[in-house]
Amino acid sequence: MSLSPSPADQTALDCYFPVRQTTPVVVASPHSGSLYPAPFLAIAAVPLTALRRAEDAFVDELFRAAPTLGMPLLAARFPRSYVDANREPYELDPGMFEGPLPRPLNHRTTRVAAGLGMIPRVAASGEAIYRGRVPSEEIEHRLETCWRPYHVALSMAVEQTYSLFGGALLLDAHSMPSSASGIGLRDRDQRVDIVLGDNHGEACAPHLIECAERCLREQGLRVLRNQPYAGGFTTQRYGRPALGRHALQIEINRSLYMDEARHEKLATFGVMERIMAGLMEEIARHAVETLIPRPLAAE
Repeated sequence: MSLSPSPADQTALDCYFPVRQTTPVVVASPHSGSLYPAPFLAIAAVPLTALRRAEDAFVDELFRAAPTLGMPLLAARFPRSYVDANREPYELDPGMFEGPLPRPLNHRTTRVAAGLGMIPRVAASGEAIYRGRVPSEEIEHRLETCWRPYHVALSMAVEQTYSLFGGALLLDAHSMPSSASGIGLRDRDQRVDIVLGDNHGEACAPHLIECAERCLREQGLRVLRNQPYAGGFTTQRYGRPALGRHALQIEINRSLYMDEARHEKLATFGVMERIMAGLMEEIARHAVETLIPRPLAAE
């Protein structure tokens, strides 16, 4: 098993590959990156602590067993507040930028309206990230150095998996703040631990999300589907069940494994890591049984 990133990908992402891929599953973490470019921090209007609240902190580590289970693991190194890889490439607010735009931008989306385009306008707290307008050349710079390398690597991993097995499942790993999942000292019985997103049934076969939900519920976790997270650009782009490509997004309540205020792992981190390893193992077994075409029996 290779536990070192491929040299060509070290700037934008880490790619961990098994010695031999044995399952039609790829795992990706687009929002766990924490390498903040100095020029970005220099023009930010909010402190690093505010920027880090957008991270899916430690999610790549929760899934680090993937290569030992025979599946690739890809993790962005750049932070979500710098580039959001789970957005369309030109899903941007034109009012953010100064100078000529490289092309018309897709600005009529609810995500852009909320300030959460491919280059986010606001931090997780709702505060403006930048003091002023961003030079428009930053659009192509960030696409070339972050967004495109990530998706080129991810597309290759999915297509190679499909070529090997005749089917592929992308497990897109995320975390959600406890404030978005109904958890708190007064309403722990109403908490949501996991949200599974399949773009409302469009991104993966029903039996795959059913397998994931059953596995997680057996661990005592409270699971919802598609509310409030049905999946973003990644599930929409890579989830094409009719073409043998499936995508399933998983959102994990951060309070299950980390102190959100201190940005530190809790003692329960190892428990959640083992649960995610078990999920990957079970869904990989299910994917092998259901996604890989069987040869026709001889007449």
